[in-house]
Parts: sequence; structure tokens; C-alpha cells
Amino acid sequence: MTDLLTRLTEMLDDLDADVDETIDLADEIAASGDAGLLPRLQAELDRALTERNAYARELLGGVVAAIGGPDALPTLIRASAVDLGDDQDGLATEIVDLVQADPKAARDLLQPLTEDDDLSVANRADWALRFLP
Repeated sequence: MTDLLTRLTEMLDDLDADVDETIDLADEIAASGDAGLLPRLQAELDRALTERNAYARELLGGVVAAIGGPDALPTLIRASAVDLGDDQDGLATEIVDLVQADPKAARDLLQPLTEDDDLSVANRADWALRFLP
């Protein structure tokens, strides 16, 4: 699976990479459920944020959400708190789905983030909590 992740990161860095092929590869990695990939996925997500790559954030966020489940909420909230000028529709949907899939875990993970020193993180956590059933 690591080879697929390497290929995905290469495709995310390649402006000429086929979008559908890139999405299909991200979906394949997400479907694997391989939790061992989470540290590398999170590192690549951080790199996407540093490089201000909204497209990579969106795809990698979806893979992190699929593999990490509700435990990935803090990572996704922190990634979402970075303003890259995009609408974040996909990432927002992933966050809302995770909140609604396990409300108790979501509350436990998000509540502390509402008091984060980074106001953007605190605001995103507060926003996500609004989707608790």
C-alpha cells in the first residue's frame, strides 16, 4: 500500500496528473483501511497545508477520514482551520459525516479544541460541534 501512497503524493505534486486517476487512487487507498498509513498521510496533509495545496488537502483529508474514522477529527479540524481560499466542501462533508457517525467520540475529541490557542482551530471545532445530532 505504501507504493500506492507514494504514487498518490507524486500525482498530487504533478500539475499534469489525470484528476480522475488521482481520485481513483485516493479512493483505493481509503478503501484499504490500512491504519498504518495514517502517520504518513498526516505528514503529507501537513505538507499540503505548508505548500498551500487545497486540492491535496481535500483528497488527503478524505483518505485520512476514511481510514482514521472519528479519531481523525482533530487532524481534520486543524487542516480545515487553515485558510487556503477554497470552499472546503469535501473536507467539511468528511468532518460532518464523522461527527454524526459517532457523536460521543466527536464531542470528546472536539470539545477540547474549542479552547485551542489558535482561534481558527477553536472556531472550526465549534462549527463541527453544531452537527451533533
